[in-house]
Amino acid sequence: DRIQSLIFFGPPGTGKTSLAQIIARRTKSHFERLNATESNISDIRRLVAEAKIRLENTGIATLVFVDELHRFNKTQQDALLPHLETGILKLIGATTENPCFSVTAPIVSRSQIFELRPLLEVDLLGLLRRALQDEERGLGKWNITSTEEALKHLARICGGDARRALSALEIGALTTPPDSEGVIKLKLEVAEQSIQTKALV
Repeated sequence: DRIQSLIFFGPPGTGKTSLAQIIARRTKSHFERLNATESNISDIRRLVAEAKIRLENTGIATLVFVDELHRFNKTQQDALLPHLETGILKLIGATTENPCFSVTAPIVSRSQIFELRPLLEVDLLGLLRRALQDEERGLGKWNITSTEEALKHLARICGGDARRALSALEIGALTTPPDSEGVIKLKLEVAEQSIQTKALV
C-alpha cells in the first residue's frame, strides 16, 4: 500500500493483469476495475463519487485498475487526472501501447511506468508444467500427460505470450480423447495443431 499510480506496459500475455490482481488481493485500499473499451465518462464520475464518500467516511482509499488504458481518450484521461492529484484515486493502468505516446503527459508524469517483456521459453515451460499439475486453477484434476517435445513447442511458438501458451495447452487437452486407460496424452502433433502459427488472411 505504499504504491502511487502505476502503468504496466508490455505485449499481451506478459502478466500486466495478473500483477494488478496480486496487488488487489494484497491492498488495504478498495479495489475497482474498469475496462477502457467498455467504460465512459459517467462510469468514471460514478467511481470518483463513490471513492470520495468512502475516503471521507472510512479513510479507505480507492485503487482503480484500468485495463487497456491507451483506449481511454483524452477527455476520459483528463477526468481521472484531478482525482489522482488529490489522492482520491490511485491508478494501475495496463497498456500494450507505449504510454509516452498513448497516455496523456500529466498522467504519465504522476505514474511509475513498468515495462513488461515477453516471457522467456524457460519461464513458459515452467508455467505449462505447473498448469498440468495445478488441480485448482489448472488441468491437474484431469489425467493428462505431455511429452517434453510438445511443451517445448508451445513455449517456443507462442512468442512469449503466456496466455496464448496456456490456451493452446487447454485446447490440446480438450480435443484429445483419452486412451484405453483414461489418460490424455499430449504429443507434438497435438501441440502443433493447438496453436495458430500463421497469420490469418
